[in-house]
Amino acid sequence: MSNFDTEIDTSGLNCPLPLLKTKRALAAMSKGEYLRVIATDPAAFIDIPVYCQMSDNKLINSSKVQSKLIFIIEKNSS
Repeated sequence: MSNFDTEIDTSGLNCPLPLLKTKRALAAMSKGEYLRVIATDPAAFIDIPVYCQMSDNKLINSSKVQSKLIFIIEKNSS
């Protein structure tokens, strides 16, 4: 998916910073908008999907491109 409203690049940051920056970005967005998160911390592969389930935001896609983890999240919660 190449259509997103906001992108954050947390490359080089370690847990818990990628998750905290994801939470902050989603809080500033409107319902129905899409966030693209780029991370290099392996813990993000677990933390971000679990957070999406707990927060009622929808994880649209997660993938790994070389050493980067890419997540597309739809903001569902208000």
